[in-house]
Amino acid sequence: MSTSHAVGRAVRRALPNRSDRYASPFHHALLAVAATAFAQVAVAQQATTTPEKPEEKSTSELSAVTVVGSRLRHDTFNSPSPVQMIDREESTLAGLTSTSELLQGTGVTNGSAQINNAFGGFVTDGGPGANTIGLRGLGAGRTLVLINGRRIAPAGTRGALGSADLNVLPNAMIDHVEILRDGASSIYGSDAIAGVINVITKPKPTGITFEGQYNRPLLGEGEQSRFSFVAGTAGDSWHASASMDYLERGELTLGDREWARCNQDLRRTAATGASLDYIDPLTGRSKCYTITGTGSNGVTINTIGTSSAAGVAAIGGSGASFVRWRPNSAVTTGVVGFEGVAPNINVRDTFDPRMLNRDLISPVKVLTLFAQGGLELSALGDAELYVELLGNQRKSSQTGYRQLSLDYRQNSPLIPANLQFSLAFAADQGTTGGPVGVRAFIGFGNDHSEQQVDFYKPTIGLRGDLFFGNWRYDANVTHSKSNATYLQESFLTDKLTYASDAVPAVGTTPASLVRNGLTCRINLTNPAERCIVNPVLNSATIGGVLAQDFRSYIFREVEGRTKYSETVYSASIDGDLFPLPAGEVKALFGTEYRKARIDDTPDPNSITGNLYNLTSATPTRGTDNVFEAFTEVEIPVLKDMTLVDSLTVSGSFRYTDYESYGDDTTYKYGVTFSPVDWVTLRYSKGTSFRAPALFEQYQGATSGFLSSGFDPCNEFTELDPTDPRYINCLSEGLPLNAGTAPDLTYLATSGVRVNSLGGAAAGLKAETSVNESVGIVFKPPMGNFGELALAIDYFNIEISNGVDQAGGANLLALCYDSPGFYAAGGFCRLVSRNPGTLALTVSNVYTNISTQIAKGVDYTLRFERDIGPGEVVIDSQLTRYISQAIELFAGDGMIELNGSLNTPKWSGDLDIYYTVGNWRFWYGIDWIDGMDSYDKPGVTTQLRATSTADLEVGDYFEHAASVRYTKDDWQATLGVRNFLNEEPPTISQGFYNRVGNAPLYSGYDYVGREAFLEITKQFK
Repeated sequence: MSTSHAVGRAVRRALPNRSDRYASPFHHALLAVAATAFAQVAVAQQATTTPEKPEEKSTSELSAVTVVGSRLRHDTFNSPSPVQMIDREESTLAGLTSTSELLQGTGVTNGSAQINNAFGGFVTDGGPGANTIGLRGLGAGRTLVLINGRRIAPAGTRGALGSADLNVLPNAMIDHVEILRDGASSIYGSDAIAGVINVITKPKPTGITFEGQYNRPLLGEGEQSRFSFVAGTAGDSWHASASMDYLERGELTLGDREWARCNQDLRRTAATGASLDYIDPLTGRSKCYTITGTGSNGVTINTIGTSSAAGVAAIGGSGASFVRWRPNSAVTTGVVGFEGVAPNINVRDTFDPRMLNRDLISPVKVLTLFAQGGLELSALGDAELYVELLGNQRKSSQTGYRQLSLDYRQNSPLIPANLQFSLAFAADQGTTGGPVGVRAFIGFGNDHSEQQVDFYKPTIGLRGDLFFGNWRYDANVTHSKSNATYLQESFLTDKLTYASDAVPAVGTTPASLVRNGLTCRINLTNPAERCIVNPVLNSATIGGVLAQDFRSYIFREVEGRTKYSETVYSASIDGDLFPLPAGEVKALFGTEYRKARIDDTPDPNSITGNLYNLTSATPTRGTDNVFEAFTEVEIPVLKDMTLVDSLTVSGSFRYTDYESYGDDTTYKYGVTFSPVDWVTLRYSKGTSFRAPALFEQYQGATSGFLSSGFDPCNEFTELDPTDPRYINCLSEGLPLNAGTAPDLTYLATSGVRVNSLGGAAAGLKAETSVNESVGIVFKPPMGNFGELALAIDYFNIEISNGVDQAGGANLLALCYDSPGFYAAGGFCRLVSRNPGTLALTVSNVYTNISTQIAKGVDYTLRFERDIGPGEVVIDSQLTRYISQAIELFAGDGMIELNGSLNTPKWSGDLDIYYTVGNWRFWYGIDWIDGMDSYDKPGVTTQLRATSTADLEVGDYFEHAASVRYTKDDWQATLGVRNFLNEEPPTISQGFYNRVGNAPLYSGYDYVGREAFLEITKQFK
């Protein structure tokens, strides 16, 4: 489901709040911070009456507060960078079941697409089931995720593992989340290019608190349930607490939602808007699940391929000769028993009802344990020995659909007499080891994938006072490990090859291995193989009626394993350097050492390329380590002067030395200025970097294919003879067809093999960025009219030398269009042509190529006032992107994505709370701006006036509401998400990935109207 309600309802906007709304001592600390520093961008609001009554704390006890964006402790906090805070309690008010949903919502992500459980059928970093977050639309690899200020290591499956999986985060133990949407590598190290997310746990909970929640879609299926508890206790010099969360999300399939049941082309004429969809002659309506391009998800089934033969055309087909046929017992001429399905590919059967069993949102079960504690030692500067342990297990699965291309060898006894004429493919193009007589395209049915990811992260540390001034130290070590298995079902090439080789059985052949007097040839020489021969080619076989023992023989479970570990040693000291008239100059000095290792071992069948019609993958193994030294300083320059209420400057610097690419430095400086106490201006600028992830350095070769049409030399003789591509192709001595022009040309017959692999051997370096922000915060005095605050922040992030893959097609063009060609090296070093088959192979390595820009303005508004017997609070956040652009290669020119599909210019949320007595009411709206991809150079060449495609979506609004009742030691919340049942918009096929007819985009809700009930009970 879309998480668009994830943050709006959970966001408090860095403004003063009354202390009696907070449920823990740390809430009081936040109150003290926010009351003097509404320069932050958001802080969360809780009910007036809370289940846990906070203890009273003195001012001195509340003084040591650290908020993301700085490692310095403050009595008050006034950041030069925008910081947003989200209270976890408000996420339950919004009906959110997990931290993933909390963080992936519109209010945090500004409408940028996120990877969630709707992406289970797509290739994504971290593998299926992983949930990640990327700020400013810059990707998950450029957002650093912390828990209590310490890094969350990647967790997931497969070789492309490089980002934190939000599934590992605890839920019930979370106190609040701090979000810095600004570069901060000088403070936190690599990956903090787009921002930092810091999850803070409850400091010292006491007693036992149970929570239960159930979310039920009113359209059925896809329900969620959550159960958790938090327990804690404390003594005079120690404290300990723990939590357990169990979350289960049910499967939601394409067939469960009407809008996803009939995927169509949705093409129309530009002049009249009349439909251009293929009309199914069997129904008279637009065909469901066609196979005409990207985003149309049908597949040829119930069909065979032969060499060309005369025959009878099927309804909707035309012509006298065909190479594709469908069984029809009424046909008595031509190819008896078969009708020709051509020339339009959609004349063939392309839809199987089992295709609707595929996941719209894949199911998952998540168990999370978290424990923390501290012991005061009364030594080493009143030191505290502290520990944390995070343990998590995710079990996720996905349901897909598979077609089986089953090859029958030429002259095979399994081919009926009326098809013995056929030679579909002269050379081995499948699993026969020789010429293919007939290929059957069979609807095989549903396949399943499963993942289990076990993650743990223990931390131990010591912090205390130094022996001078108010300086303190903090030293800790954290070890994180992800141990995962991933299973999928796949056809095995060797089994299909054995099964296609049918010979007469002999007397010693076991009866279980004999079909119609035939068996596999390999059974005669190696009975232990127990091969089940292909079924006889008939209409039942073509229709997918296959014996279970045959299915089990060719279709197997394959399993891979992924391990990722990271160890971090960190130490820092901070305190006051010296006093100035405006206050103390604060400083921090620290060091950090990190070592990470990845080990992904795919199934042996994947390594050897034995997965039929699936890519192969080799192991990904590598290590990297880094030493860093960093410092931070804050200088109060002026205070309490005429026209200067306060002026503070700050700066940070980090030296980094990676084993993989060497050393680098980053910096950041900022200024906050308040001419009067109700206006604050802030500015920051700095550099950040992202070291290449281990998979980007060491990913094992993973193969894929482009069609033969991507061979740059295909029909190259039609080019101008002075064209570099013409010259380069001619220099390879490629064979030309016999005859005269225009027939004298080269026609590529082999697909292009593309091997994706890591770029360590190619000298991959870190990507760098410059980030800048400037803002102003108003909190005018309003007397009896309530409290109002408005923050406006401009941001600009530009990434250089971005780590990316150029793509097979781009590399081929760069190589063959180069005047120097192979002699010049460059991109041609990544391209090779087999001298025998003339087939091309491209090494699509990770390299430093791209430039990316994110530029825009954040608007944050908060208003609160007593109205009637209660209090109303209005929170709103709005983001306007000015530019979201990327340039793949230097000199290509920036491609502006802003406003195109899945990349909105505007997004925002609005929350209205009303608290009266024990009751609290909430209403929230999320908004995503309308988008279109017309006339966007580099995106599409489609013009609105002439395009046959619908590439425009309107504004999308999602509404939710709830009511909470709190009494003594329990509370209950009842609400409805997406209560207007807003469905995702539709677009045409051919340009973007779709789910049903909707864009594959996390900003839209796929679940529909959903009721939820949450109950909390406390025991002291």
